[in-house]
Amino acid sequence: MKNQKQEFEINNPFESLSEEIIFSILDCLKPNPIDRKSFSLVSKSFYSIESRHRRTLKPYPRTTTDPQLLNRYPFITHLDLTLCPRIPDGFLSVTSKDLKFIDLSRSRVFSQVGLMTLVKNCVNLVEIDLSNAVHLTDSAVAALTVCPSLERLSLVRCKGVTDIGIGCLAVGCVKLRVLNLKWCLGVADLGVALIGVKCKLIRSLDLSHLLITKKCMPSLLKLQYLEELVLEGCCGINDETFGSLKQGWASLKSLNMSHWENVTHVGVSSLTSSTGCLQNLNLAYGPRVTPALSETLQKLSNLQSLRLDGCHVTCSGLKGIGNWCVSLKELSLCKCMGVTDDGLSSIVTKHTELKKLDITCCRKITHAAISHITKSCGGLVSLKMESCTLVSSEAFVLIGQYCHFLQELDLTDNDVDDEGLKSVSRCTELSVLKLGICLNITDEGLIFIGSRCHKLLELDLYRSIGITDKGISAVACGCTGLEMINISYCESVTDSSLISLSNCCNLNTLESRGCPLITSLGLKPIAFRCKQLTKLDIKKCLNVNDSGMIPIAHFSQNLRQINLSYSSVTDVGLLYLAGLGCLQSLTILHMDGLTPSGLAAALLGCGGLTKVKLQSSFRTLLPRSVLENLEARGCVFQWRGKVFQAELDPKCWKLQAEDIE
Repeated sequence: MKNQKQEFEINNPFESLSEEIIFSILDCLKPNPIDRKSFSLVSKSFYSIESRHRRTLKPYPRTTTDPQLLNRYPFITHLDLTLCPRIPDGFLSVTSKDLKFIDLSRSRVFSQVGLMTLVKNCVNLVEIDLSNAVHLTDSAVAALTVCPSLERLSLVRCKGVTDIGIGCLAVGCVKLRVLNLKWCLGVADLGVALIGVKCKLIRSLDLSHLLITKKCMPSLLKLQYLEELVLEGCCGINDETFGSLKQGWASLKSLNMSHWENVTHVGVSSLTSSTGCLQNLNLAYGPRVTPALSETLQKLSNLQSLRLDGCHVTCSGLKGIGNWCVSLKELSLCKCMGVTDDGLSSIVTKHTELKKLDITCCRKITHAAISHITKSCGGLVSLKMESCTLVSSEAFVLIGQYCHFLQELDLTDNDVDDEGLKSVSRCTELSVLKLGICLNITDEGLIFIGSRCHKLLELDLYRSIGITDKGISAVACGCTGLEMINISYCESVTDSSLISLSNCCNLNTLESRGCPLITSLGLKPIAFRCKQLTKLDIKKCLNVNDSGMIPIAHFSQNLRQINLSYSSVTDVGLLYLAGLGCLQSLTILHMDGLTPSGLAAALLGCGGLTKVKLQSSFRTLLPRSVLENLEARGCVFQWRGKVFQAELDPKCWKLQAEDIE
């Protein structure tokens, strides 16, 4: 046997291939870590070549304690640590000198000492994501100044950072092009002003929810290359702020002014008067949409995208938008009060080049508005109209007749029926279709979708109670590229549907809560064939037990999130899941088979957990040392004390407490 092995190694045909050829083979492999691992186990030479070839790395939580991991991959340029809640300083000290990108947005434990070592060793860093690092202070941000090539930096929710740290950053990192300071509550006018003065190459700047005022605006106006500015929720900005400005951003293309309570059309007029290049404008939850505002916005001759979500609109204001000479490509009126058939029709009949339209929860519109939309805007690629409850079923037939280029369609909580779906199936470019709470559709309509919409990637059938295995099977057969499906509370669905869906090898999200006929037998083919599965929701699948967790534990190595609430899984099943290195989120409410000792063992075995939802009764039953151990790893516990509530009518689904949990 030993001689045969030696003979194979001597005569191994792969040994004659050049490294360049093998690199080309690796380039063709999918990024699935299982495929990479299989390749590296072919031979010692393949193991070595794969180590030298790899440029991106996304390690599992348990591997971050292995000092040899990064030594094995000496040439990585992109390091993604979003699966690892605990990153010790020692791990950061052995990173590749070729590293250009690192994501620490989901990581804890590392300190400014580790960060300083990282930037000192990796002076070629171009992008760093330190979002949610609430423990970092100004000295940590100041350490980044040793990276002269730094171009993109995210400090979202770094609440310990102040103007001092941002000032050091602005002086030392003059090549910054993208900077995100959202929710950095310690940063105010001084820090932002220094960015405007020193970081002259900034293209994208996010200052959302900062306590800034008009004092920093003159400095920001010096950013002559600024293309994207996000000022969401900046409550210190008002009409007076912009009234004092004598110039705008000549290069600005995208501006987010959403959630501004103190700004009217007067302030908007002052800001937009000299931003001739502006293409995207977000005024969501801001000023009233009146003729005065529409007249102001008409000056933006290059405007293509406008978001007015949550604004109170007037019919005359919408008609004013309809009279613009500019033609919008994207318009969002989601949750806008005051949208009527008359106002909406006046817009779509003039802006005939619209590609994306969002009229979610515009509850006053009827068949008339949909008729104008479909006949005027035949080039739509995205139409979102959730909860347009006055629209009759006949109107949905018009969508398929006129909007053949649709890629995204949201019909959640509407009166669409099988005839409507038959017509919608003509939209063969559809990749996202949402049919949640559509109580009038059945398998007959879904069969049309499966037979024609072969590019479908996402399908939402939440609480569409007329759907059974027959309809799911038709979709699974015709839409083999499906990546996400929601069949929650489709109570007639059985294991047969899961067996059909297992043919969709790219499936990454399966939500099947409240399907009582689904059992552990149905999970086996899903786990075995759908290797990309990252999210599984089997809440209230009462017939799923420990035997269903065995194939999940063995084959679903990419699973990050699972909801087992109200199932029949016990301690034994949870212990199987503890072997999943990627598992980050675990919801286990109202499970009678759990004991404090078994639960403690399972939780300790899950090395990568960042969030656990548990019944509050376990808070005192679990040993305090176990909770402290898990919290030290970066795991957050969410305790729920609500008791089980009986089912309500499907039309009242938003009120169900168990869904919220």
